[in-house]
Amino acid sequence: MAEPVKGPASYFPSIEKKYGRPISEWQDLIRTSPLTKHLELVNWLKAEHGLGHGHANALVAHTLQDK
Repeated sequence: MAEPVKGPASYFPSIEKKYGRPISEWQDLIRTSPLTKHLELVNWLKAEHGLGHGHANALVAHTLQDK
C-alpha cells in the first residue's frame, strides 16, 4: 500500500480542483516570475491569481525546494 502524500504536495489535488490548472502550470508561473523570495511569491499568487494563503504557500515551498 502506498504511503499518503505529505507536506506541500498534499495540497496539490485540491489546488488543481479549485483553481482548474495543473500544478505544472503553477510551477511554471512561479519559476518564470521575477520574484525570488518565498513570501513575495506567495503574496503575488494570492493577489494576482486569487489563491488562498495555504495553497500559495504549498506551491511556492514545493517549487522552490525543487530548484
